[in-house]
Amino acid sequence: MKNKIVYFLLLIGLIACKESKKNESRVARLPFYNEPTFTPKWLDKKSNILVTFHKIPDFKLTNQNGEKITQKTFENKIYVTDFFFTTCPGICPMMTKNMTLVQEAFKDDNTVLMLSHSVTPSIDSVSQLKKYAIEKSVGKNWHLVTGDKKEIYDLGRKFYFVEEDLGEPKGLDDFLHTENFVLIDKNKHIRGIYNGLNKNSVRQLIADIKTLKLE
Repeated sequence: MKNKIVYFLLLIGLIACKESKKNESRVARLPFYNEPTFTPKWLDKKSNILVTFHKIPDFKLTNQNGEKITQKTFENKIYVTDFFFTTCPGICPMMTKNMTLVQEAFKDDNTVLMLSHSVTPSIDSVSQLKKYAIEKSVGKNWHLVTGDKKEIYDLGRKFYFVEEDLGEPKGLDDFLHTENFVLIDKNKHIRGIYNGLNKNSVRQLIADIKTLKLE
């Protein structure tokens, strides 16, 4: 009987260890990214290269509460961003559900925020975003934003690099739709890209945020 108990405790320990490793970041520090192919750049955080390295520029958008959202909102914050629309019948509901996992993981941490851009801003008014936020249990650290369509599309394509059609020039008439989540650090640098439809990828994102918080 004693041997069975010892074996059981060892088994529980192994499972817990495996589960712990599964939720750890793959690396001790995260790379930086500065172009659409998302080729990792392994730079020291004190490197002079980072002075002129690719950053997310300032923007001015409006969230579901009618508040102006700018880079000031994310000052000294880590954030996860994506692109969606409230009437999307396809991938957006699953993306929103998976972003909720990020929200839940950092619900008591005001240094980690979420930013979801509407790609149909003419439809997604403040009131429409508010309705969606209530339906999807969007909390205070998660901003659903609307605004100027060109600004939103430029942010997505030129700065967050969320579309995978490399070398294919696109305009405002070409719909912006992507399943990618992008991780941004406190200095507005891109530090990771993740498949927002894949729970394992989102778990990796959560682990990577924890790694980024240690910098």
